[in-house]
Amino acid sequence: MERRSLLRAAVVGGTSAALGGTLWRGAAYAAPAQPGTGPYGPLGSPDANGIRLPAGFTSRVIARSGQRVGTTSYTWHNAPDGGACYADGSGWIYVSNSEINPSGGAGAVKFSSTGAITGAYRVLSGTRQNCAGGKTPWNTWLSCEEVDRGYVYETDPWGTNAAVQRAAMGRFKHEAAAADPVRRVIYLTEDETNGRFYRFVPSAWGDLSSGTLQVMVAGSATSGSFTWADVPDPDGSPTATRSQVAGSKSFNGGEGCHYANDTVWFTTKGDNRVWQLNLLDDTYELAYDDSLVNGTAPLTGVDNITGSSSGDLFVAEDGDNMEICVITPDDVVASFLRVDGQSASEITGPAFSPDGSRLYFSSQRGTSGSSSGGITYEVTGPFRS
Repeated sequence: MERRSLLRAAVVGGTSAALGGTLWRGAAYAAPAQPGTGPYGPLGSPDANGIRLPAGFTSRVIARSGQRVGTTSYTWHNAPDGGACYADGSGWIYVSNSEINPSGGAGAVKFSSTGAITGAYRVLSGTRQNCAGGKTPWNTWLSCEEVDRGYVYETDPWGTNAAVQRAAMGRFKHEAAAADPVRRVIYLTEDETNGRFYRFVPSAWGDLSSGTLQVMVAGSATSGSFTWADVPDPDGSPTATRSQVAGSKSFNGGEGCHYANDTVWFTTKGDNRVWQLNLLDDTYELAYDDSLVNGTAPLTGVDNITGSSSGDLFVAEDGDNMEICVITPDDVVASFLRVDGQSASEITGPAFSPDGSRLYFSSQRGTSGSSSGGITYEVTGPFRS
């Protein structure tokens, strides 16, 4: 893989920027993007749903908090957050967390091959402030509690099997999870100002009932090498997991996490950064740092993150101007969509349908600014493959 420094970043205007970092698909150095451009072009005027999209893309509302989903009997949960999609025959399922405390949990929407809503139901109940999570290779949803000494719950997107608490994965303020089928581990972020980055090594791949929780150990620099160390007491009492291992690296507010092609990316909201771990040589660096572009790039308030089959990363904003931004394999950062009129909300749960043609996400508090005002959307169009 080619390597280059963020300090070589070329920033153009206030709409897009070319940044440094490891090129995870080995692309050649890219010329700076021009103002108003990016892989999908400039954003258009707000559509009927108040969403600004590039040409060729359309949006629709899938669900609203407190209202029944389509013609189903399921009432969509408050404060929709992290989500993922699962193939279901010729259709698919979108699972979404509920970031409220108490109650929390997660719900799901089922779609036919044409995208019609055919069902909606609860998959997790009785938990607290379920923020983000992650999809496993064996098609379960890991729903994470963002509370002190919170748990990870393994849930069934089809709602057939009961959810299971996975205490071995540690008790801390969980945020997101990302599965690595090559190393057979699950990466975990922690939403604390001095949070840590973890991985869980199951005793048997596909079974999260037992295993070893480890924490990333590295220096204070923004790049270098890293190792993993066992967390002595994953239960986190009386000593928090983030304080148990000397030399473990502190991160300012861990948020979204995504794995692909021997690389794991995760975001930290406290310093508006996207971190990149290169797993082939155990090194880390910054894929994006808002401070190095002096606020001229569109991405601020980094939060949930996902990826597409093209290698593009899609990063949702918590606040700012309510955008989902794209970071391309040749390090162009640009706005992909913007939600107008919902400045008291945040964008959550970006996830692609199995065929990559539809992107799901939520505005957690919608136009009302309240957890009861959440809106979940679908965007369809010519996504890169």
